[in-house]
Amino acid sequence: MSNAWNQTRRMKILAVGPAITPEYSQWRDQRVNDNILASNPEIARSLEEHLQVLPSEIEIIKQEFEKRSLELGKKIEQLEEEKMQLGLDVDIQRLEADKLRKGKNKAEEDLDSLKTDYKKLRRSIRTVGLGKTSEQWRQQIQEENTKANQWEKKFQDTRAREVTLEKSLLICQNEKRELKV
Repeated sequence: MSNAWNQTRRMKILAVGPAITPEYSQWRDQRVNDNILASNPEIARSLEEHLQVLPSEIEIIKQEFEKRSLELGKKIEQLEEEKMQLGLDVDIQRLEADKLRKGKNKAEEDLDSLKTDYKKLRRSIRTVGLGKTSEQWRQQIQEENTKANQWEKKFQDTRAREVTLEKSLLICQNEKRELKV
């Protein structure tokens, strides 16, 4: 049967003429019943391989899209988590800044209060005379020592006079007694 078929086939080739290419001729030789490829043990595949459904181009694109979509979804989740962390960090920084601002305001108020107290203290020191330099103090001490020496001399002179007056009084009292006697 295969011999008869080959002869028929060759007749078809002869009838068509020289326009047939060698590639076409080879392809036609491999065909059986003009529809099914003849089994070639070198090319033979298992039945499972023939029945295996190869994904179409759109299915491949769909799978790649789903894979990429999943990757992007994970990336979005990661970015949202980072955004939340950054939001928390911003809130913490804002709270710390507010705390520092309040502390700064309090420190400025305390500084203003200290400046006012310092001015009052300086005024009262000047009033009392405590705001003098060491040279001014030396000069004032020298003046006070001079005054103290003058008063000491006056005191000594007064004491000497008192002693003289007491002697004089005793002499006068003795003379008065003598006069009475």
